[in-house]
Amino acid sequence: MKGFVFTEFLEMVEDQFGFDIADKIIKPTDLPSKGVYTSIGTYDHAEIVALVSNLSTETGIPISKLLHHYGKYLFGVFEQNYKVFFKGVTSAFDFLEGIDSYIHTEVKKLYPQAELPKFDTTRKGNELKMHYQSSRKMSDFAIGLIEACMEYFGEHFTLEKEILDQEGASVLIKIQKLEVSELSPVSLEKTA
Repeated sequence: MKGFVFTEFLEMVEDQFGFDIADKIIKPTDLPSKGVYTSIGTYDHAEIVALVSNLSTETGIPISKLLHHYGKYLFGVFEQNYKVFFKGVTSAFDFLEGIDSYIHTEVKKLYPQAELPKFDTTRKGNELKMHYQSSRKMSDFAIGLIEACMEYFGEHFTLEKEILDQEGASVLIKIQKLEVSELSPVSLEKTA
């Protein structure tokens, strides 16, 4: 897993939970990296799992919620630092459909050894289905990124997650874009 995922995670932890918590989630685990990461390095996926698990223990927040939150946080980092990916894109669905064909292709040019999740997308009107496939089983992280993308483009939506295998390596994410006319006070509370 690329180092920027680790460096940004630890930065989020320091910013939102404090330096002491960041230190506490590194120390109890015998990490091969010793918790020292560079943004261009490559590290074992098990290390991010250990860090998130330790953060869950320290904060009492479930791992799934922490991954989701980190996905939303990291989208903000991408938006600030990788504006080229947003250039000329006018909707969240257009952006999300380009993850594998454009964004991941560009990432692979920079980091050929990067192991990226696969997204197969199908759009029908105001619905986008994204089939997430990854041996890392971090669909909650992906959903955080997706929700932040929808919010970035100012789109109201509902989202459903359907786990297609017992391990969570294959997940169907259904996003329904809502038109303003479909929004009521009740649906506003339920949309992300």
